[in-house]
Amino acid sequence: MPRKNNRNTRGRIIAAAWKLFYENGYEETTVEDILFESGTSRGSFYHYFNGKDALLGTLASVFDEKYEELSEQLDLREDAIEILRRLNHELFAMIEDSISRDLLARLLSTQLFAQGEKQLLDRGRVYFRLLRKIILEGQKKGELRTDFTANDIMKAYALWERALLYDWCLCGGEYSLVGYSDRMTPLFLQSYRGNG
Repeated sequence: MPRKNNRNTRGRIIAAAWKLFYENGYEETTVEDILFESGTSRGSFYHYFNGKDALLGTLASVFDEKYEELSEQLDLREDAIEILRRLNHELFAMIEDSISRDLLARLLSTQLFAQGEKQLLDRGRVYFRLLRKIILEGQKKGELRTDFTANDIMKAYALWERALLYDWCLCGGEYSLVGYSDRMTPLFLQSYRGNG
């Protein structure tokens, strides 16, 4: 039982931090603001994080919360490519609506220089487990190619999404992330269409 409470405390801190980063900006948000918003103590904060900068790496957790929410709405009887397209749309809509592009750019840059574990590549994340489940089911039904392994398709899909996010940040958000992805992701996914 304490383990769940610990996860809830960490989750509250993360949720409060990203809400404040979006509303007030990263530089303007203080640890004290995060403590107040999350209703946690300074000791709890420093138990999980060694400072505000450490929260940048938790954006992957925010993404995974969205994937957990979306996974509850999935019907694996639907076409796998359509499910993947919809997941991409929903995540990118959340990013465009509630994650500042500057924060996303910081996350991507911290992952480039991270020593050891890189959260975005952690195969234990909800994101990768969900993708694998969808892809395996799609291969089983003949909707996705089987001359590639599920891991090959999963890696290519994750790489595709990271490339879109990186380019959107690099271009300063001069185009709609969702609009561009909605046009291009179906074309990318068709290359993995099975014969079934």
